Formats: sequence, structure tokens, C-alpha cells
Amino acid sequence: MPKIEINGQTVEVAPGATLLDAACKAGIDIPTLCHDPRLHPAGECRLCNVEVAGDPHPHTACTSRAAEGMRVTTHTPELEAFRRTMLGWMAEKVPPETCAALPDKELHRLFRAYAVEPKGATSPIESRDLSHTYIQVDMAQCIDCFRCVRICDEVQGQFVWHAVGRGADTRVVPGDAANLAESDCVSCGACVDTCPTGALTDVAQAPLGGDERRTKSTCVYCGVGCELEIVARDGRIAEIHPARDAPVNKGHLCVKGRYAFAFNEAPDRVTAPLKRNGSGWTPMSLEQALDESASTLRRILDEHGPDSIGVIGSARATNEENYLLQKFARVVLGTNNIDCCARVCHTPTAAAMKAMLGTGASTNSFDDIERSNLFLIAGANPTENHPVVGARIKQRVLRGGAKLIVIDPRRTELAAMATIHLALRPGTNLPLLNALAHVIVTEDLTDRKFVADRVAEWDQFRHFIADWTPERAAEICGLAADDIRAAARLYASTSPAMCFHGLGVTEHTQGTEGVMALVNLALLTGNIGKPGSGINPLRGQNNVQGAAHMGCDPAILTGSVAIDERRALFESVWNATIPRQRGLDLMGMIDAAAAGRIKALWVVGYDIWPTLANNAETRRALERLEFILVEDLFITETAREFGHMILPAASVFEKDGTFMNAERRIQRVRKAVNAPGEAWSDWRIVSALAERMGRGEAFAFDSAEAIWNEIRAVWPEAGGITYPRLENGGLQWPCRDENSPGTEILHVSDFARSHTAPLTRIDYTPTPERVSAEFPFLLSTGRTLYQFNAGTMTMRTPNVKLRPTDTLDISPTDAEILGLVSGDRVRMRSRHGEVEISVRLTDGVKQGELFATFHDPRVALNRLTSPERDRIVHAPEYKVTAVRIERLA
Repeated sequence: MPKIEINGQTVEVAPGATLLDAACKAGIDIPTLCHDPRLHPAGECRLCNVEVAGDPHPHTACTSRAAEGMRVTTHTPELEAFRRTMLGWMAEKVPPETCAALPDKELHRLFRAYAVEPKGATSPIESRDLSHTYIQVDMAQCIDCFRCVRICDEVQGQFVWHAVGRGADTRVVPGDAANLAESDCVSCGACVDTCPTGALTDVAQAPLGGDERRTKSTCVYCGVGCELEIVARDGRIAEIHPARDAPVNKGHLCVKGRYAFAFNEAPDRVTAPLKRNGSGWTPMSLEQALDESASTLRRILDEHGPDSIGVIGSARATNEENYLLQKFARVVLGTNNIDCCARVCHTPTAAAMKAMLGTGASTNSFDDIERSNLFLIAGANPTENHPVVGARIKQRVLRGGAKLIVIDPRRTELAAMATIHLALRPGTNLPLLNALAHVIVTEDLTDRKFVADRVAEWDQFRHFIADWTPERAAEICGLAADDIRAAARLYASTSPAMCFHGLGVTEHTQGTEGVMALVNLALLTGNIGKPGSGINPLRGQNNVQGAAHMGCDPAILTGSVAIDERRALFESVWNATIPRQRGLDLMGMIDAAAAGRIKALWVVGYDIWPTLANNAETRRALERLEFILVEDLFITETAREFGHMILPAASVFEKDGTFMNAERRIQRVRKAVNAPGEAWSDWRIVSALAERMGRGEAFAFDSAEAIWNEIRAVWPEAGGITYPRLENGGLQWPCRDENSPGTEILHVSDFARSHTAPLTRIDYTPTPERVSAEFPFLLSTGRTLYQFNAGTMTMRTPNVKLRPTDTLDISPTDAEILGLVSGDRVRMRSRHGEVEISVRLTDGVKQGELFATFHDPRVALNRLTSPERDRIVHAPEYKVTAVRIERLA
């Protein structure tokens, strides 16, 4: 490693390090304005000029590589005078009031450091671009560092900002758009985050000034698990920035993580318990509400038995809170009727991967994106639903040359970039995946060494898959057989290849089996247990992985182990008996409620009525319940229609704990502000109810950390994950002891239960939900970038300006046949219900197919979806519903 001398100090640096890197290592602060460690060095601003002995010309420290024996000086009088002069020129553009309002901007800090006074005039309002919901643009203050252009290109990959003109006439503009709001901007805020001046700033969501507190925490939206820096002023969330040192998001965020936090201050936030009073609500004290809730649960227990009550955990709750919920169900109520929202999304993934590989979670890490040479994206739309991971995949394709295969009925952003896009008919994943396996096997494209050493049931699978020719699958899937062959050859011949899949695979009647078929492909090609490969579910919610893994599932305990596998350990730690009666999953509880067997539900942080499929049947079930206890931030749609008691919960910004992201990483959640009124952390509410029901000794915790330490006692695979060790970016399980760095890649030399994993033989069973003359269109449902799930949080933020309501995507050809234009209102009917919605014309869907989002409770899209479920784990089939549409007058 080269050694250099910098300001008389000897520094050893890594090969390829810059002089700026060396200075940072030596603790020497060289001023920069065009530099951002997230970006490739540019050397535009020249403020980082340094002197190198033997060279009469200054070197830009950010672009000059350190070489053995260099002698560098960073702050000579000449260099400092040059910097002061450069800053003086820049000061002509900056109004003094901007410096005062934005003291942390890098340019403004340098003004203070070099005693340079800003002298610019305030730009007239009409010269600024105030069109965007979250970002203000005043290019009169631009210093041509081009960091906004570069970060949009190099990190987000959106290419919104462009430098046009030459020399003194250079200016930065949002492409060909009239303003930023009309551009292709996705509102990630990266340009604002990197801008060193007042040219790009956030629209304030809270008053400036006041006592400021900064807290590092984890995002509450998708399962990527981005780390945040939360800025609170006078007890309110004022700003959110990406944590620059975060291993997951690496200093980047999406629009939801960065800007969609106003729900925390929403005027309809529930701050005191509410009891149903006819058609209205009566406020009461938390003590009264807890007493009455415990009394009601006790009465139902006594009258109908423990299995008459169900408990529903939450992806919004921490690991510690979900752990206590399932412990409450089993220890206090005496039932295994415990589940969570994983049931309706990735329980098929967990079941499939556990059955085949022994572990029902991602095999690899997000850092493998930059190591992969091919991505197979199946039934997922990462750039909208997991935007930071989507941006990393996009960058690897654009700049790293990785190949891309997308399996999706729609032409998503990544599908448009794909080497091969297999736009199959909705509901035909299994025939396609079997045909891909057929090509790999029959054309001898397998990894022979891996198959021989690590794969079981090869001969049986080889005979089975012979019948699944590309021609057979092509007819079912609506694809060309040659495209299937080309995709199989590309996947098998490009190593390493990394698979990401989403709900487009799991939310089908054969969702679990679809994931198994994906695992088959990875096993056949040896894309398991090595960097840049694997089978990696993109979990849809921030802690849905954690909620299920903590035991919010009727068949498993914490650590995703079968109840009988670790019954003795849990009973010893809990000093209680775990019930032996098989529990009901969420859909089973709904069925049992409709049949009158379930009498009460406790629903935490999950709006089940608008989000479960087949809304009418859900209504019939919930209407029969004697008691629905809702624990949430707001009066959810479930509470509004059916609830009997609402307990106010603390938000993600108001409590401590941990989340588990999609790559098995446990990360800290930290309290940034106080909860309003009588809102409590979920774990405190669970403990208080347990105490009132006579089991307080088993829930006598004084902190989230104390709960985590009990989790470690019952989950040996996380025994080495402690709160102190989580201070820097989290840890990935398995992590059995405190000397372990965690596990980035699973199944390197063995699978969880054996050395080999079996190939699975699965035939195709079409869904009963099919088109007909009466219902000629196939509808799929899903999420959009700007909203999240039932809209409980995002619909209470300025994101509603970016995406006001749900829309129905339809092909221009179908729209023309029906006489529709974008914005027209239609009535959409299925065999199960009807909704009214506005249409949006797009080339992203094929003729005969439709796509709609489900975030707006006013639309209530799940009135349409069917009662069909995955035949193994009962996840609803959201992705295939036969409908017809009629234009509204």
C-alpha cells in the first residue's frame, strides 16, 4: 500500500486512493464543493487544489491518485488565498438571508470558515421554480458544481438534471420539461441532499429554527430497510436525510423515506383511547381502556375458550413488539391463533424456501447487486416498490454491464431496460419457470459440479421436466418459445446470476410453488451460496420479515422454527406451556369469524378490511365479531367500520426497537420525538394487558433492549446480535455469538438441514379465476411509488399531490375500443364486486390486461378481488381477477 507524506504526516492508503482520501485518513480537512463520496470525482470546483512536491502545478485532491513517496501540502498561503478568491466569486450569487436560513449547506459553512460575506440579491419569486411538491429550485444560486446532475445520473439513474450551454452561459435545467414538476423526477431528493448551495432546497414541512435533535433510525416503508437521519425541531419531525454511512441505502432514499413523514403530525392522529358508542366514539383514559379490553378478552376466553380469539401482528411494529404479541397469544390467551400481514404477501416465499433450502429468507445481500452479472426479476417492480434497491439494480445494468431478464406482464421501468422481457399472461408463472428449467436441463446448461454435489432428486426432476417444452409453455403464457429459450440460455450461461422476486410470484393460487420453481433454476445453475447470486424476495413492508420471523405465524415460533422443534426451549424461558392445538392463520381467522367460531380479534398496526382480498366476505366475517380491538395511529377503515376499542399507538419515530429487512439485517429503530397524548409503544400496551390478565411476570420488561435480550435467549441464531453491536449498520443473521460478523450469504457449503437441496417437481394448475365473455379483462393489482399499502400513512402526507388516488391502467388499443381517454371514470365489475376508478392510458399493459393500485380507501379496490388463495399457505390471489369495465356518464 502506498505511503505518502501530507503536511509532514506519513499516511498509508489503499491502492487507488485519492489525495483527498489520504487527507481524510490523516484528519486533514480540505475544502471541497463539487465532491460527494457517493459520486465519481469530478475536479470541477478546484477548492481542493493541493501542492505536490516536484510539480509546479496544483493538483485537485479529489481526482489525483496517491503514489508512493508523494509529498503533499494542503493549506499554503497561496492555496488559501486562491480558495478565498473562488469563494468570493461564489458569494456574489448568494443572498445573506439564504446563508442564515441554511447554515449547514457546504458553501455557507465555507463562507464562515474563510470570512467571506455573501453579497447576492434575493431572486424574485417568478424566477424560481416552485412547481414541485417537495423541492424548491433557485438556479440563480447555482455554482456549476453539477453534483445534482451527477447524483441523478450515477445514484438514482433518472437523468433529470442536464447542464446546457457553455462557459459562463452554462445552466442546469430539468431536461426538456418546463419545470421540475413536469419532468421525470421521482422526488427522491438526492439532488437536494447533495447540493452545496441554496439552489436546490427542501420545501419546509416544519418551522425552521428551534431546538434541533438528530436521530439515526430505520425507514418505516418498504422492506429495503434504509437508514435515516431524522431531524426534529421543538419536538416535531422537520426533515429526514439518508444516513451517509448506511450499508443498505448508502446515502440514498426514495420519496417516501425522505419526505412522507407528515402523517406523524396528522390532525386525525388518535392520541387517546376511543370506545365505540353507537355510530360514534367516546374518549376514555388509557387505564380505563386497558382495563375494559382485558376484561372483555377474559370474558370471551371464559365463555368460548382460547381459540375463540385471534391476534394479528404488524409490519409496522418492531421485532420486540411482534415477539411480545405472539408470546401474549400463546402464554396469556393460550392459543396459536397469531398471524401477521406476511400471510398475504411473502408467506409463500418463506414456506417454499424453507421447504427446499431449510431457511425461508433471502440467500444473499443487497451488496451482491454490485457483484452480479445478471438479474432475473420475477413478478417485482423494484424501481417503484423498492426504489433504492431498484436504483442499484438499474445502475449495475447501466454502468456495470449486467444483463437483465424481467418476468412481468407489464412493461415496467426495468422491463423497458431488459435484455429480455418475458411479458407472460398473469397467472402463468409456473409453466414459464418449468420451461426455463426444461431448456437448462435438456441443453445441458446446468452447473454439473454443483448439481452433482449439492442437488438431490436430479433424475426424478430430469424426467419430469422433459414434458415442459418451451412450446407447451409458450401457448399457456402467451410468449414466443424462442424468447423462453433465449432467457434460459442467458440465465444459465451468465454467472453469477441473482434472482429477485416479488408479489407477482407469490400472490397466486400456486404462489408457494412458483417460488419453488425459481429455486429450481438457481439450484440447476449453481446460483446459490456464492456472491452475486441467490434467490432473494423483495419484502414489501419495513418489518414484515421480522413480524413473521418473531413468531407471528400460527405454526412457527421465534426464529421461524416449527413449534415442536423448540417447544422445550421456549417453555423453559417463558415458564409457560405452549398450546398444542393448531392455530389459525389470518385467512383461517376470517373464515372462522364468518362461521362464528372466532369471537374477538386484536389487530395491531394493520388495516385488514380494505387490504384483504374479497372485501365483501371480509365484511361479513368482521361484522360477526363480538370484540375488535384496534391498536393504531389512526381510526383505520377496519376500526371505523367494525372496531369496538381503539388504543393509540406510538409511531416509528416515537419508540425504540429493531426492524429486520429483506436481506436478514437487524437494524435499530430509535425514538426521535415523544408520542402524543396517551399513545404508547406497542410493547408497553401488550405488557399492560398481560398484567391485567394475570401474566404480568412474563412481560415485566423495562425497555425494548430487555425484550431483545429474551429474543436472543430463544433464538440461538441471533445470540450474537446485541444492541451495542447494532450501533453501526446492523447485523445479518445467523449470528450466533458476539464474535460473529453475521452472515451475508447463506448456503455457502451446506443448506440449513443437509448438504443437498431437492429439486421440486410441480405441475401447473390454472387458477379458477378466468376471463369470459362477461368479464373479458384480466386485472392485476399492486403498489405505486408515491403511495403505500392502504394509504394509512402516505395519504396523510403531501404525497397525495404527487399521486392523489388510485388509477386503472389500460392499453391505448382497449381504451380506443371502449371510447376512453385518460382521466375518464369507469365502473369496474368482477364476479365479486365493483368499484369506480379513473383510467390511465399506458403502453405498459397489454391488450386485454389491466393494472390498478389499491392505496385509496375511497376506491376500495379489494371489493373486486377473488376468494382464491394459495393452496399451501392461503395467501390471497391478488394478481388475477377477471373484470369488465363500463364508462360512467
